[in-house]
Amino acid sequence: MDNRYEWLRARDGLATALAELGHPAEMSEPLARQLGSPKAIARMTAYLRQAKPRSIEEVVDEMLAICSDIEAWRNKKAAEQANAKYNGMLNYGLDGDEE
Repeated sequence: MDNRYEWLRARDGLATALAELGHPAEMSEPLARQLGSPKAIARMTAYLRQAKPRSIEEVVDEMLAICSDIEAWRNKKAAEQANAKYNGMLNYGLDGDEE
């Protein structure tokens, strides 16, 4: 339940930041759903407060950039994990026994 509370709190902060800039606060729901995590929502809120984008297009563009960064990070971690398994196979063979 803590994660849900954290997510709602982050979304409400995003709605407040959007409203302060004159953008529709109801945009916070689809933005938050697309961003997917409280940490990403907090990053978006920080951007809004720092950059003060004038158009909703700039807001959506930043949301897409954040999503792209998250996806690149996930791909990097997956590649690192695959590389570690490959190196283990090279070092220890297919059985995985150390000898």
